Amino acid sequence: MPYSQSNGADLYYEDAGDGTTIVFLHGVMASHRFFEPQLTALSSEYRTIGIDFRGHGRSEKTELGHTVAQYARDVRAFLDRHGLEDVVLVGWSMGALVSWDYVDQFGTEDVRGLVDVDMEATRFRWDDYEHGLTDLDGLKTTLGLAQRDRTSLVERLGEQLYKEPPAAETRTMQFDELSRTPAPIKSAILFDALTRDYRGVLPEIDVPLLACAGADEKRGTVASVRHVAETVPEGSFELFEDSGHCPPLEEPDRFNRVLSRFVDSL
Repeated sequence: MPYSQSNGADLYYEDAGDGTTIVFLHGVMASHRFFEPQLTALSSEYRTIGIDFRGHGRSEKTELGHTVAQYARDVRAFLDRHGLEDVVLVGWSMGALVSWDYVDQFGTEDVRGLVDVDMEATRFRWDDYEHGLTDLDGLKTTLGLAQRDRTSLVERLGEQLYKEPPAAETRTMQFDELSRTPAPIKSAILFDALTRDYRGVLPEIDVPLLACAGADEKRGTVASVRHVAETVPEGSFELFEDSGHCPPLEEPDRFNRVLSRFVDSL
C-alpha cells in the first residue's frame, strides 16, 4: 500500500492511470473510498489519485495538524513530492474547503480546475449569510457526540448523506471509514471545518470551477451550492436530481460523465 510523507504525516493514497491528473479530496471523517467509482472507472482516461487526509482513513493518526488549512498544506506537499502540475482538484464536502484553502494559500499555478461536490461557501449560520447549515447549538451537539457516542455520530452523519437508503455494502463501507478517525481528531476537524468561511476566497478563484449539488436537501441546500458557482468568476453548476450529499456514490455513472466533460473542457 502506498504512503507519501507530507509535513510529518504519512498519507495513504491510491494512484492509477495516465493523462490529466484528477486529485480527489474526501469529506470529514471519510476517506478516498467514497470516490471508488471514480478512481476505478476514470483511470482508463485520466490519472486518478485519491488521498486520505491525516487522521482519516488509512493515513497516519497524527496528534496535531487537524485543520482545513493544514490539510491544504499537506495536499501541496503531496503534489510537490510527486511532481504533479495542472491538476484538477475534486473536493467533496470538506474536501471542497481544502481545495479552496489550497488556492487561498498557494494560488492556481498548478491547478487547472476545481470541482465542488455539494459544499457551500461556509457551513456556519453567520448573521450575514442565509445558507448556513449549523449554528452554535448544532455545533455543540455535534462535538458532544464526537466525545461521548461515536456510533451515534457516525449513524447521524450517514443518514444525511444520501437521498435514498444505500445498499448494505455501501452502509458497511461508510461505517468502517467514518469510524477510523479517533475522537480527538474528529472534534478538532469538525469544529474547524464547520466554522470556516470562504466567501472572501471564492471571488478570487481564477480557474474554472464546477459546482455539483444533490437535489435532496437533508444536508444543505441546492441554493447554497449554486451560490458558489455564481460567486466564482468562471463558475458553472450541475444538479444531480437523484442524489443527496454524495453524487459520486449515488449517481456514479452520471457524475463520471459530468466530471469527464468538465476536465476535457479545460
